Amino acid sequence: MVKTLAGKVALVTGASSGIGRACAIQLADAGADVALNYLTMPDGAESAAREIEQRGRRALLWRVDISDQAAVEQMVADTVTQLGRIDVFVSSAVYSDREPFLTANMEGFRKTFDVSLWGAFYALRATCRHMVQQGQGGSVIIVSSPHAQIAFPNCMAYNMAKAALDQMMRTAATELLPHKIRVNAVYPGWTDTPGERKFFSEEVIQKAGATLPWGRLATADEIARAVLFLAEPGSDYITGTILHVDGGLFLPWWSQRGRGDSL
Repeated sequence: MVKTLAGKVALVTGASSGIGRACAIQLADAGADVALNYLTMPDGAESAAREIEQRGRRALLWRVDISDQAAVEQMVADTVTQLGRIDVFVSSAVYSDREPFLTANMEGFRKTFDVSLWGAFYALRATCRHMVQQGQGGSVIIVSSPHAQIAFPNCMAYNMAKAALDQMMRTAATELLPHKIRVNAVYPGWTDTPGERKFFSEEVIQKAGATLPWGRLATADEIARAVLFLAEPGSDYITGTILHVDGGLFLPWWSQRGRGDSL
């Protein structure tokens, strides 16, 4: 792989598994040193750090709850101290419970916001402050979701948090234009990650994947490639936008069910 991010430093939240872990490794493949934030699944974070170091890049591990603003700000400051700078921020940490809003456990409802929305904001604010001080631009990628636009039932807190993230992204992109800091989002389709096993059995995941418009779930590596594309200097003219990597989810694919027409 061409080292398009050689000399750069990235911070990835939620980097112990799934999309976040895949992003951290692909950023390292492109030449970046990577700080990996996680809270759960420490074995996954540690193995990702080893893979990054095997690629000749530096890796930092931060076990930090991103819903803690002071801890996030300290994590970012320590990353800059130890790695020298920060150029790329990928917001991938998430929490979600799924239950009807009428009977939802409000502790889980609030935690979804605290992690998925406020945690992303705290890290965005802290990283971009350092990017502004550096005066050399930067790139932020928010892992959002089709939940921001599609009102999936039993996911109200998550739907609301992701919708707010999209406006956070656009507002930040607007305010950071003078500093040449690009802010974008990615919409992953249903992706095969360990986190999905919180809600579905392996059998359900495999069967449901066949009903999607592209006929399968996405892989974490496919989403990470889109994140890397937005992080690279070659994407310098892209800011304030959402990149769909969803296998056609927003197409009227449902209208083709039962039809044998060929084009």
